[in-house]
Amino acid sequence: MRIATLYRFRLPMEAGVILRYQRLKTRDGFLVHLQKNDHQGWGEISPLPEFSKETVELAREATVEWLKQWCLGAEPGESELPSVAFGISCALAELQGELPEAADYRKAPLCNGDPDELIVRLGEMSGQKVAKVKVGLYEAVRDGMVVNVLLEAVPDLSLRLDANRSWSRAKANGFAKYIDPDYRHRIAFLEEPCQTPADSLAFARDTGIAIAWDESLRDEGFNVEAQEGVAAIVIKPTLTGSLARCCQLISTARSAGLEAVISSSIETSFGLTQLARIAHWLTPASIPGLDTLELVQSQLVRCWPDSTMPVTGLDELEIAWCS
Repeated sequence: MRIATLYRFRLPMEAGVILRYQRLKTRDGFLVHLQKNDHQGWGEISPLPEFSKETVELAREATVEWLKQWCLGAEPGESELPSVAFGISCALAELQGELPEAADYRKAPLCNGDPDELIVRLGEMSGQKVAKVKVGLYEAVRDGMVVNVLLEAVPDLSLRLDANRSWSRAKANGFAKYIDPDYRHRIAFLEEPCQTPADSLAFARDTGIAIAWDESLRDEGFNVEAQEGVAAIVIKPTLTGSLARCCQLISTARSAGLEAVISSSIETSFGLTQLARIAHWLTPASIPGLDTLELVQSQLVRCWPDSTMPVTGLDELEIAWCS
């Protein structure tokens, strides 16, 4: 016997979380619960505004249609909507015992503003020091100066940077000019610095700063391959699609000699704990990019280890659909 329930959540965001052109006030989405005989599985479906191609309402409609077919005994194909395909694939993987419980709760600390705060956090870290800095929100020259300060202040630091295709080639060059050439090798990668992949590749070749593909992975016709200056791919499963699609990208990247990193799309604590399990399972050699827990003001059902943030329970959620 098959039973399914779709729960809707809306959690308040921390003030000041801006995605491209809008302030994100709440994190909205669904938890999908599948039951088959004595087994059950869960997944989070939470399209990210400004980045996902689907809205929350479109995700709900597609999920309900999939669940109706599944409950009748069919094996529906993957949804064309990435957040739906990913959340359902996680629920199926749990249901079938395919998603291991072991998790990688390491986080590359995320710096959205004050570099001094990040330096303090890094000083408290033991082992490998890897951090992520969002660039492209301010002037490229300011970003370059901040990154250079961090690399100078923490000699054993490896930095991941993310520009979200925000720079022209000229602005990207302005950023690079402020990075000491002796420090550039400690930039593990800069995700999509320029507005086109061609400009990003040229930037990497000319500056010696390695890049990573992120948005390009979701462009039609884009192929992951070995290219000069490309060090990694960054997979955001909520934006990418099913676990099968993520596995395919990881396998292709490894064949091309590239690192694959699992990264957050500001999922709730529920989704982040699943991403930590996926990272431990599929990319054990790479620290995942999951330091977004505190951007949402409440955890959801499943908690991140040692977090003292309040928790929203299942009994507080609206049932959007059930069989």
